[in-house]
Amino acid sequence: MFIKQISVFLENHNGALREMTELLGKGGVDLLALSVADTQNFGIIRIIVSSEQTDAALLALRDNGYIAKMNHVICAEVPDRPLGLCELLGLIEKAGLSVEYMYSFLRASKGGEAHMILRLSDGKKAAELFQMNNVKTLSQEDVDAL
Repeated sequence: MFIKQISVFLENHNGALREMTELLGKGGVDLLALSVADTQNFGIIRIIVSSEQTDAALLALRDNGYIAKMNHVICAEVPDRPLGLCELLGLIEKAGLSVEYMYSFLRASKGGEAHMILRLSDGKKAAELFQMNNVKTLSQEDVDAL
């Protein structure tokens, strides 16, 4: 139900994001999804990589002075049509949950669905809600197979 996400604190200076992605790329790490949120002094980069590359990515980042941590998020399938995302957000809202952050998955699905990475106020409650309402979520193995 949950997938691994790496969060990296990145100094807010010209070239910082390129440098980080170059480091990972030269280490053979393929980015499956990426989100950038910035503040005045630093950014938070959130990335999804395959499970076989998570440890290598974390090690490379930390060995090169980056503050990086791994946490768990939900990857939910959303119908790729108008109001598809809105319907999922309505379900979340009705359950009294809030979206802490969300971003889209970069890989195309085989069935025409969009994939959204979600960090919600209560992940366990969200997982139960999605299961009860037949919202398909991807496991780490599903993500690795894309």
